[in-house]
Amino acid sequence: MGKRNTKSKNLVAMVDSNDDMDSVSSSSSIRSDLVPVGAAEEVDKDALLDQALDALYEKRGSTREKALASIIEAFSSELQYDFVESKFATLLHQCLNSIKKGSARETALASYVIGLLALTIGGGSNSHEIVVESVPIISQALRSRSESAKVQALLDCLAIITFTFGNAHEETEQAMQIMWQVVHPKLSTNVVATKPSAAVIAAMVSAWSFLLTTVDGASFSLKEWHEFITYLSSLLDKDDRSVRIAVGEALAVVFETGQFEKAFGESNGSGDGTNPREGYLHLQGLRAKVLDQMRELAAEAGGKGSAKKDLNSQRNLFRDVLDFLEDGYPPESSIKIGGESLSTSTWSQLIQLNFLKHFLKGGFVKHMQENYFLHDVFGFTPKKKVLLDDEDKIVNKQNEKRMFRSPNSVVSKARTQYLNKQRAIIKDRKAGHYAVGYEG
Repeated sequence: MGKRNTKSKNLVAMVDSNDDMDSVSSSSSIRSDLVPVGAAEEVDKDALLDQALDALYEKRGSTREKALASIIEAFSSELQYDFVESKFATLLHQCLNSIKKGSARETALASYVIGLLALTIGGGSNSHEIVVESVPIISQALRSRSESAKVQALLDCLAIITFTFGNAHEETEQAMQIMWQVVHPKLSTNVVATKPSAAVIAAMVSAWSFLLTTVDGASFSLKEWHEFITYLSSLLDKDDRSVRIAVGEALAVVFETGQFEKAFGESNGSGDGTNPREGYLHLQGLRAKVLDQMRELAAEAGGKGSAKKDLNSQRNLFRDVLDFLEDGYPPESSIKIGGESLSTSTWSQLIQLNFLKHFLKGGFVKHMQENYFLHDVFGFTPKKKVLLDDEDKIVNKQNEKRMFRSPNSVVSKARTQYLNKQRAIIKDRKAGHYAVGYEG
């Protein structure tokens, strides 16, 4: 296991370690007038969000763009449970209108807001509504083949809203198929074949592999796995390092989650006229080819690709993937968030962590400290001291927000009983204990 300990340093670096997680502010670009410094400014903050939401009805596109930027800043610096509870539907549909009718920049901003909205909500019926309402519009917008930044934002949004919806196999595969068609349009007759940029390819592969981490590997056939690996292998020959790095991560997840033997067994009994043994052997041949490609990239001396600073990241990634595929060493990474360690031990966990950090940007630390959905995803409990007289307020506010999303009589009664129980528990507590993240 000594080798694994050495390699784990590379994986820690992969978690976007350019930032010091304990020193990063909640958002590097937050306007000072949106950051509350006391209870007196709570009303002003809410008023700013209401004003920004109202501005989304304005005809001038630049006004709507500024409003969306303000909403992004607010959602990155705070968990906006109150605002989401009362304005969820309005915000969602105004953002969808921006995607349908706005400029490329407005579309990108609106896509980001929808993703933040989904992460704030977590799961449940509202999450389902986001997916049902948004996916057709996002899919249509992706067919327009416009600016790379717009396409990347749409792909990220599609990944986040599908991820937060939970283990919905059909919706997840639909989203992955939509992503695949962005750079592999021959799969669809409705997409005009155009050459995507390297940035779009990298964004698609990252978003696709992020969703792959949530899928049961047995759900894909040998033919589908063959198609995935063949295309990803071809991308390893691209000159752009960001593409090769994204593909390396994707292939790590493919080989970690892919249940090829099970797919081979099911193909044997399918009776569809295919030769499953031949397909399985071909898949193993592809795996060997990919390993050879990875060995070359792990030892690359430079000169291939313009981003020289990514060379070490590429080498380290492919060395770690080779350690996993050849020797069975699982990836290990750990970062500090508010004094507490968040650790991962699989490629799927690492990819999820990196993608969410990429999406949330400066708001990552704040969300990891206070977002209960993300606590559930990573099994993470933040270390956070609170005073006794604050505990009732925290439990009352956070749990009530989560339970109130289904406002019917049964839930209302359950909420009341729950909060009464929590109040009784809190009265027995002493000051200075750590909050443990209550959930509804």
